[in-house]
Amino acid sequence: MPNRKSLFSLGSQVTLQEVFQVAHRKKNVVFSPPQRSKVKTSRNYLENVLRQGETVYGVNTGFGELASTRISPEEVRQLQKNFVSSHACGIGEPLSEQESRAMLFLRTNELARGFSGVRVELVSKMADLLNRGAAPRIPSQGSVGASGDLAPLAHMALAIRKIIELEAKEGLSLTNGTQAMQAVGALALGQAFSLWETATLSAAMSLEALKGTPLPYEAPLHELKPHAGQKKVARRLLELLRGSQIRESHREDDPRVQDPYSLRCVPQVHGAVWDVLGYARSVVEIEMNSVTDNPVVVGRRIFSGGNFHGQGLAFAFDFAATALTALGNISERRIFQLVSDRHHILPPFLASQPGLESGWMIAQVLAASLASENKVLAHPASADSIPTSGNQEDFVSMGMTAAMKFRKIVQNVAGILAVEVLAASQGIETHRPLGPGYGVAAALQKLRRVFVPTRGDQVLGPSIEKLKFMILEGYLIEI
Repeated sequence: MPNRKSLFSLGSQVTLQEVFQVAHRKKNVVFSPPQRSKVKTSRNYLENVLRQGETVYGVNTGFGELASTRISPEEVRQLQKNFVSSHACGIGEPLSEQESRAMLFLRTNELARGFSGVRVELVSKMADLLNRGAAPRIPSQGSVGASGDLAPLAHMALAIRKIIELEAKEGLSLTNGTQAMQAVGALALGQAFSLWETATLSAAMSLEALKGTPLPYEAPLHELKPHAGQKKVARRLLELLRGSQIRESHREDDPRVQDPYSLRCVPQVHGAVWDVLGYARSVVEIEMNSVTDNPVVVGRRIFSGGNFHGQGLAFAFDFAATALTALGNISERRIFQLVSDRHHILPPFLASQPGLESGWMIAQVLAASLASENKVLAHPASADSIPTSGNQEDFVSMGMTAAMKFRKIVQNVAGILAVEVLAASQGIETHRPLGPGYGVAAALQKLRRVFVPTRGDQVLGPSIEKLKFMILEGYLIEI
């Protein structure tokens, strides 16, 4: 059994880190007596309203355009079964196991807050599924982020329906929310922060390889433009570069006046990315701690509204996608500097015998390919809308599309950074016995436990792919 420190109390405030921990089975959940009481109180009120014959959307009515159709008490249970079956029409590649578990966790946590009117038994069964390591098969396509992620959540509900018969409103409460886009986008956002940390390290490595100057990172300059992210990156770069023998070797006789923007403007670019990721995190964590069901039970009132609409998430993921695309673009430009150094500090294409060997020439082409793909993916999904459900749901967010595109951009940027880290490390090797800054040296030491310097032309793809996934998992970022 897990110890108490490894448990998340359902109904509590949740962070990106906790979603990651539950998704990766590093944390279990517990449904505490106080939260059970809240859920039970909400359910009792809903059942009392139904006994009095009042009309409640989705409980004793049809759905969407069919909301005006009244359902008899005898048909309420069948209504929930029909709802889940009809809405489980997603297609495409399934979400990952971690994304599926994150969806289940986030929906369970929302229902445990006691505003949806579901039974205690339903939340308990969902908690049991999480603690047993369940990950329902959920197709990735089918949501427009309108009445929440109806199709993906309906597929999740199919798995739950196998272990408990759904009562009034429960089919609707399982599917009416933004948990699919939350799950996909939140896990990608967590990885994006790892990429940002890695990118600042890779920029420092490239600066060392190209014998650039850290002068543009000095604090007095950034006090003149004090964006929080920009100042953070500048400080981090100086920490990584402190004690560099490579820098000292060319301090007096370097004829270059300024480095290219991809080196000189790292604080301004990476810092702006940090600020955007911070904004996205605030939006995602607010959404994860919100009630996105409809209708909801608040005290002794039932509200039918639109908290299931994913517009805020769609904007946040689109904004983050644009920022990550820029992070990948500037990394690709540094790779280009490494392989096409016009100052002849490094051998052409980092090859031992240029001409006979192509070195890292086509690795830069790979990075260019990924960066260019990101430019297409960065087109905002939230700029689009399409009417659905007989024009009742006439304006939709496209939040799930935004989350899926963001996830792909994150993966592509990890590939670009893998190329930069490996290429920059290769460039630094050419300056031996001079060593880089202490932080860069520590990163190189950790890198060399897995990846040795190249000697002559070799197949680079497997190493790049391996480091890509290591970067996504946070390798190197504690340096």
